[in-house]
Amino acid sequence: MSILIVDDLHEVILDQFKKENIAYDYQPDIQREEAEKIIGNYSGLIIRSKFQVDQAFIDLGNKLEFIGRAGAGMDNIDEEYAASRAIFLFSANEGNRDAVGEHMIGMLLSLMNNLNRGDKEVRTGFWKREENRGYELKGRTVALIGYGNNGQAMAKKLSGFEVNVIAYDKYKTGFSDQYAREVSMEEVVKQADVLSFHIPLTRETRGMVDEEYLFHFRKPIFFLMGARGGIAKVPAVLKNLDNGKILGAAFDVLPFEKFPALAEQEWYADLISRDNVLLSPHVAGWTFESYEKLSSFLGEKIIGFLKNR
Repeated sequence: MSILIVDDLHEVILDQFKKENIAYDYQPDIQREEAEKIIGNYSGLIIRSKFQVDQAFIDLGNKLEFIGRAGAGMDNIDEEYAASRAIFLFSANEGNRDAVGEHMIGMLLSLMNNLNRGDKEVRTGFWKREENRGYELKGRTVALIGYGNNGQAMAKKLSGFEVNVIAYDKYKTGFSDQYAREVSMEEVVKQADVLSFHIPLTRETRGMVDEEYLFHFRKPIFFLMGARGGIAKVPAVLKNLDNGKILGAAFDVLPFEKFPALAEQEWYADLISRDNVLLSPHVAGWTFESYEKLSSFLGEKIIGFLKNR
């Protein structure tokens, strides 16, 4: 067994492999073209988000037994094709769930209390108290779409705010616990004051948040997108900000990330012009602590697989 590591990982995973005498080739600066030439020599591949592990790349890895991703979600890996080749897939969703939960709650509180706008105004000589009056989170209903690792961590962290947490998960049932109550999507659209997404990007979820999706919500909501940018159609969110159905929107992820691609989108100028929109550069799950935990959880899963295969 030899593993090719093509992304920057915390040294904890290298120490784990050394302890178990697992051979690895750590090449965090390698590019796809170089990796294509050598992947056929390896039984395992570990990546974060450097490039797409598509069918063409997988076909070059004729010895691959597993692919590990040091992150949450597998949207840069062709999961179906890997499964057809009997290649096992591992992610590390547990590693950044706390980071995502804390970050998205921070964005929510900032939106509800106009912290970003207020800070800018004070720095430029404006002292507007009434215009920056905020909302309290206590007593509101927070709806989580998806109740996996990230959704559960978000619910747990919200428990101290005295809110009503409800959750909808298309692929799970019977998951109500002390932190969230399982509900139907019909209940979500009736009750939600805050809408937060914790689902992967798949063919089914890509673009699911459109005008039709948002139309059904009965109350004005605060909108949180910390899952994957491709899930939401930004123009639909902007339209609902205009009509008051969305009071404020926070995006840690967008359908296009990095420049210049992001700035080239027709909706970008409109998005950044709004003071009830808060943006961050896909860092919700990327803390100093999660950097280590993502590698550690992934290492444990791979070692367990190798011992039992």
